[in-house]
Amino acid sequence: IVMWAVDNNWNGIENLALIPGTVGAAPIQNIGAYGVELKDVLQNLKFYHFDTKKIEALDNKNCSFGYRDSIFKKVLKNKVFITEIILKLRKKNHLYKTDYGSIKEELQKQNVQQLSPKMIAETVIKIRQNKLPDPKKTGNAGSFFKNPEVSAELFMKIKEKYPDIIAFPTENNQYKLAAGWLIEHCQLKGYAHKGAAVHTKQALVIINQNNAKGEDILELSKIMSDKVFEKFNVKLEPEVNIF
Repeated sequence: IVMWAVDNNWNGIENLALIPGTVGAAPIQNIGAYGVELKDVLQNLKFYHFDTKKIEALDNKNCSFGYRDSIFKKVLKNKVFITEIILKLRKKNHLYKTDYGSIKEELQKQNVQQLSPKMIAETVIKIRQNKLPDPKKTGNAGSFFKNPEVSAELFMKIKEKYPDIIAFPTENNQYKLAAGWLIEHCQLKGYAHKGAAVHTKQALVIINQNNAKGEDILELSKIMSDKVFEKFNVKLEPEVNIF
């Protein structure tokens, strides 16, 4: 759906290019990348409720969207199957989001003069292909942890010691830290535990390196979160669903 929108010059979801998954699953996680989340464009949706055996609908407001979160991960968890979503995209007067991650840097390298949804999408795809493993070739669940939010006080304390920390201010006077940066600065890139390993190019990703079992991956994720807490006093929360 992202590439269909791009090919037809519809703006709004170009930053979500190359996220593996289905359209119906997207609202569950409120998927997001490079400064854009699904909640920014979703109008409403329909779903089949397993208990009532009926098709029901919710608008954006009643989906309780949050950072990688929604009503479908809470009271409606495992109770519905999303069948339809309606997005509001733009043909004009669209403000492209290029400040998150390395989009702007890549665009400058290419000497891009005029932005378009296709140009943004192609840039995002290039960045993702350079640092993320292809799930068709290497088993992984994408970003394993959420980017944690911390108080301004804790952020300044960490920044004093690590001036290069990657962080973004949030609306509630807190800072969202790059979980990948935290993990990398615990020297965990490439770290292997049984069959699982931390990806060498993006520390936020756990890969199935050698027939890893579910418990191998969970054990590795605990090692990672414990190391980050020990070093930075920051608690990491899983982004993936753990059953």
